[in-house]
Amino acid sequence: MKKLSSQIRPAALVLALIIAPFSLQARGFFPDLGLQVNRVDARSFEVIEARGAGARDIWCAAARYAIALGRDRGRIWVAEARGPARTVSGATGVVFTTEAVEGARSSVSVTVRRVGENLLINHALQFCRDRIRGREDGL
Repeated sequence: MKKLSSQIRPAALVLALIIAPFSLQARGFFPDLGLQVNRVDARSFEVIEARGAGARDIWCAAARYAIALGRDRGRIWVAEARGPARTVSGATGVVFTTEAVEGARSSVSVTVRRVGENLLINHALQFCRDRIRGREDGL
């Protein structure tokens, strides 16, 4: 029995080393998009647009920041649509909140140009994964 146990341990180690990279990706390892995110108040934050970032990049950054605030579930809402930034002079930004905003409606839109647009945090995180796939595929 002792010999079988000593054979299983190396096999388990090899299996763990093979599975580990896939496990990290499944948990949501996301690249740094280089977008600045600034706290506005206890429940709101602003994503600053940069380097041609589109709505998907902005939603991704907002979801990552919401998770950093301890919100790994639920929704994030556009509190102030894309426009002049509140936290960086001369920049363009979008203010998000972790609380429902008045006039919010259900939508499958990915826009950041309307107050009340909202996504599940996990849905917004998918845009981070899209970015990884796009780079690997040469898109």
